[in-house]
Amino acid sequence: MIDLHLHLDGSLAPALVRELAQTQGLPLPAGSLEEALSAPADCQSLNDYLRCFDLPVAVLQTRQALTQSVQELTSRLQGQGLLYAELRFAPSQHTRQGLTQRQVVEAALAGLPQPPAQGRWSFGCQLILCCMRGGEEAANRETVAVAAHFLGKGVCAVDLAGAEALYPTQEYQPLFAYAQSLGVPFTLHAGEAAGPESVWQALELGAARIGHGVRAGEDPRLVEELARRRVPLELCPTSNLQTKAVPDLAHFPLKKYLAQGVAATVNTDNMTVSRTTLAQEFASLRLSPQERRAVLLHSVEAAFLPPAQKAALRQAVEAALAH
Repeated sequence: MIDLHLHLDGSLAPALVRELAQTQGLPLPAGSLEEALSAPADCQSLNDYLRCFDLPVAVLQTRQALTQSVQELTSRLQGQGLLYAELRFAPSQHTRQGLTQRQVVEAALAGLPQPPAQGRWSFGCQLILCCMRGGEEAANRETVAVAAHFLGKGVCAVDLAGAEALYPTQEYQPLFAYAQSLGVPFTLHAGEAAGPESVWQALELGAARIGHGVRAGEDPRLVEELARRRVPLELCPTSNLQTKAVPDLAHFPLKKYLAQGVAATVNTDNMTVSRTTLAQEFASLRLSPQERRAVLLHSVEAAFLPPAQKAALRQAVEAALAH
C-alpha cells in the first residue's frame, strides 16, 4: 500500500503527544486525549476539522520532537504493511521556539528511515513541505526555497494547505511560479472545501497532483481534463466524509473517477484526526480486485520518485498484488 497524502501533525500517536507534552511541560486537555486529537462526531466543516491540529503543532516545536515524531510514524506505517509514503507538514508552523524552517526540515529528515537499496524495495518515505493559505508570503517563499535546497535529499515536493474556502488557490500563482523557477514539483489541496473552480486554478498553476479533488466531479469537463492530462487525485475518504465534502460513502466518487480514466489514489489524510489507517480506507470503499490494482498502480505513477526508484516500487507493488 502507498499513502501519498498523509499529514504528520494529524497522524501523531496520542501516546507520543502525551510524552512530548509532558517532556516540554505543556498542558494537556482535560478528558480523553484521543478525543481531543480526533475530529468530533458532529464535525461540520474543514474549519472544524482543522482545530484538531492545535495541540500536535504545539508539541512539534523542538528538533527532538520532530525527529521522534517522524521516526514513530514511519515505523507505524511499516508495521501496517505500507511500501511507500509521502509525509507532509508546514515548516513555518514549527518555528515558535526559534528554529528556522531549514532546521525544522533537517530535524524531520533525521527521522526518516534509510532509503531502499538500489534494485530492492522494502519501505520508502519522503517529505512534502506545505505552504499555508493565509500564511505570510515571506514564510511561504522560504518554505519553497527550503524545499529546493533539500529536493532529492528526502524532500520531494511542496504543497498548499489550510482553509481553502477562505483563501482562493489563484491568489498563490506568484508563489508557485517561484516553485517552478526552482524546479520544485507541487501538489495543491483543491476541490475539498471549495468546488471545481479551485481544481481548475490548481491546474492553471501547474500542479502535478491534486490534494483531494473529491469535488471535481461537479464539473464533467474538469473530470475529462484530469483524465486527459493524467493529473492524479489524492482522495481521502474518511476525511472527506468528516469535513462534509461528500455526504456519505455511497456518493464517494472514486469508482466513477476510475471508470472515467482519472488517475485516482486512496490515502488517509490524517490517521489520528480521522481515526483511520490506509487498510481501513480501502476496506470502506469495497473495491473490486481490478479497482484496487488500478488505484495502487496510480499511486506508484503519482509518487514523487525518480524513475529507477519508481520502477522498484512498481515491482514491489506487483509482487504484493500477486499474493
